[in-house]
Amino acid sequence: MHMADALLSPAVGIAMNVVSVAAIGVSVAKVKKLDLSEKMVPIMGVAGALVFAGQMINFAIPGTGSSGHISGGILLAGLLGGVPAFLSLAAVIIIQCLFFADGGLLALGSNIFILGVIPCLIIYPLVFKPLLKGGAEYKRLSAASITSVVTALALGAFCVVLLTLFSGITALPFGTFVALMLPIHVVIGIFEGVITAAVLCFVYKMRPEIINAAHSGERLSGVPVKKVVIMLAILAVVAGGVLSLFVSSNPDGLEWSVAKTTAQSLGAETELEAEGAIFDGAASVQDSTAFLPDYSFAADPDNAAGTSLSGLVGASITFTLAGAAGLAITKIKKSKKIAENV
Repeated sequence: MHMADALLSPAVGIAMNVVSVAAIGVSVAKVKKLDLSEKMVPIMGVAGALVFAGQMINFAIPGTGSSGHISGGILLAGLLGGVPAFLSLAAVIIIQCLFFADGGLLALGSNIFILGVIPCLIIYPLVFKPLLKGGAEYKRLSAASITSVVTALALGAFCVVLLTLFSGITALPFGTFVALMLPIHVVIGIFEGVITAAVLCFVYKMRPEIINAAHSGERLSGVPVKKVVIMLAILAVVAGGVLSLFVSSNPDGLEWSVAKTTAQSLGAETELEAEGAIFDGAASVQDSTAFLPDYSFAADPDNAAGTSLSGLVGASITFTLAGAAGLAITKIKKSKKIAENV
């Protein structure tokens, strides 16, 4: 559900960029206050890499001609907690935008808000955590995962519609667009919810302390996490390097909804185009930074090796940045504690 620049007006796009930058700033300040264990650092890295790879895998939605992919917000929050998950997912979305031209540059803030703020900072504390009040176990974890993902995707889909409405995109009338966006993303949410539940339950079976620490905010210490990190890393490599080759070619839920809406409003399925100096400038910047646009070789987009390489490279960059950020935070906190005790 990555928005393209053509779905936004410059004013709305810039405003959402400001909102998301503010959310990142507040989250960085909050995560510095968390008692983040060094054991969480490799988990942050591999979990971020897994979500990057997972977002490349579009699965067909039967009977619709559409497809969906995981957004990963609730999955990350279930493993890391809401604030660290948001920062990891923001890194994923920025990497996708700049290096793979997935989602518009002007729409970057909107995509961070829809895919990151909503699931990690709103739905996770308001829906996921309350559903685990009785303690994390398989049934509660599954119910919390599916309910939270469906709610987050439905709210995100509605937010997309509102942003196009505020942007004055007349080709996407509110009533028609929302009637298409909400149902398809609820269905996608069910699929993603099951996947999220499966991964979280798998981790819970291996090391329940990881899930409990993310939920309670307690420090993860004295718990071996090597096997979990290795398994998540293997999943990320398989998803990015292998499964990404067998994805559905159907348009995703947002693209499908836009096409169906324009077909009704304009009489034909139309791909919206962004026109103006701001859009041209954003596209020019993105063209200069994206070395694997659309997860493929620019000179040979049909080469399957480009997809595998994109999955592996993107997952590696995400692992490095997310892990480095977590390590930096723990080092800063440790230095402050040492200074306070001197």
